[in-house]
Amino acid sequence: MDTLLRTPNKLEFFIPHFHGFERLSSNSPNPSRVKLGVKKRAVRIGSRSSTSSALLDLVPETKKENLDFDLPLYDTSLNKVVDLAIVGGGPAGLAVAQQVSEAGLSVCSIDPSPKLIWPNNYGVWVDEFEAMDLLDCLDTTWSGAVVYINDGAEKDLSRPYGRVNRKQLKSKMLQKCITNGVKFHQAKVTNVVHEEVNSTVVCSDGVKIQASVVLDATGFSRCLVKYDKPYNPGYQVAYGIVAEVDGHPFDVDKMVFMDWRDKHLDPYPEVKERNSKIPTFLYAMPFSSNRIFLEETSLVARPGLRMEDIQERMVARLKHLDINVKRIEEDERCVIPMGGPLPVLPQRVVGIGGTAGMVHPSTGYMVARTLAAAPIVANAIVRYLGSTKGDQLSAEVWRDLWPIERRRQREFFCFGMDILLKLDLDATRRFFDAFFDLEPRYWHGFLSSRLFLPDLVFFGLSLFSHASNTSRLEIMTKGTVPLAKMINNLVRDRD
Repeated sequence: MDTLLRTPNKLEFFIPHFHGFERLSSNSPNPSRVKLGVKKRAVRIGSRSSTSSALLDLVPETKKENLDFDLPLYDTSLNKVVDLAIVGGGPAGLAVAQQVSEAGLSVCSIDPSPKLIWPNNYGVWVDEFEAMDLLDCLDTTWSGAVVYINDGAEKDLSRPYGRVNRKQLKSKMLQKCITNGVKFHQAKVTNVVHEEVNSTVVCSDGVKIQASVVLDATGFSRCLVKYDKPYNPGYQVAYGIVAEVDGHPFDVDKMVFMDWRDKHLDPYPEVKERNSKIPTFLYAMPFSSNRIFLEETSLVARPGLRMEDIQERMVARLKHLDINVKRIEEDERCVIPMGGPLPVLPQRVVGIGGTAGMVHPSTGYMVARTLAAAPIVANAIVRYLGSTKGDQLSAEVWRDLWPIERRRQREFFCFGMDILLKLDLDATRRFFDAFFDLEPRYWHGFLSSRLFLPDLVFFGLSLFSHASNTSRLEIMTKGTVPLAKMINNLVRDRD
């Protein structure tokens, strides 16, 4: 819903660790989701066949588009120690580079494709980007959103939503970085070697860059940031297309945040049975009456659903909604690890975004949260660089990024994820029926990571009071163990 790492078409992402994938240890340009490569097949969408492979016929060959920028390059002959070396040129990395360089510090951004336009679709609440002065980076906005609980119930959400113009966002960030004197180096990073004061970033082209601080912004590849606990997250899995269609049944003034209806699966009892156990929903952004982004999404499951299963459900849904796809502009296969442990806190390499465990464990959202955290990381680096060095400097930055209140908030979100993992379709519907009946400050705050303890406690109590008796019973029976786990973790986690 809010996605870069390419793999073969077989879905090896069910393996708990992401190590071993193609480009996994590279500098991923996107910290918010994993995007899987597309394998073309000679089949046709809109045919009588209901197989998921029909979706791939109109998928164009992937075209990489680069921005027309003359990037100032890091001069390797000077052997200069920079204040900050950032590994990864996604939104998180560029945001920190921009803000640290504004303070007059020297910054080097290292990425194998520094001018490549991010290929994925980001959706955000407009108020999130407004707070960061990024409204000019939204190419389409909707006055609100709608949630279809079932065929007889829907929720109108009076909260404007927008799609990020990724070309504009990256252009804006790069231009500010260039103006501020950021230097760029086009390569992958293979290792980092730490000394008492500085660290040396080793690149795939043999270049070594010394820096006072190293920031890992490579996304879920966890290129440099270390973890010391078993990694067993839930997975949000989605297949999406930007398509030209003959028409669609949705209001172009509202985006479809969630559509949990399943009548489209009536002709396919086996698929409907699978969906009743691990449901998927439609997420849609209608740009006009004949152009739309459609994405079939599994909110969270462990292990994640197979991509073929999600495509099969999507084909059935489009057929039921009488949406005839004439042309596909682009498609994306996405896997978002949700929850799991935080990295070792603190450690010498600083992280931000997916590599630092910043994805929302209950929703999969991260772009707005990461961009909002960039000033925190940048300000900490600027503030502490003059007075501390090495391990102590990194520890101070990690402390500002993950203070106790943020760790407690994440623990509560993981508790929410653990409950969602246990809900079937009917229970999920009941859950969101109550969730979107809450006061806007509660569901807004939960989705945008703005609620902290004790507000999250009041959120939980309010959700419980709005839930049906059946849903309350489900929350109590399926949430008891996760609740005990959360309380135990909260008690043990102290500054």
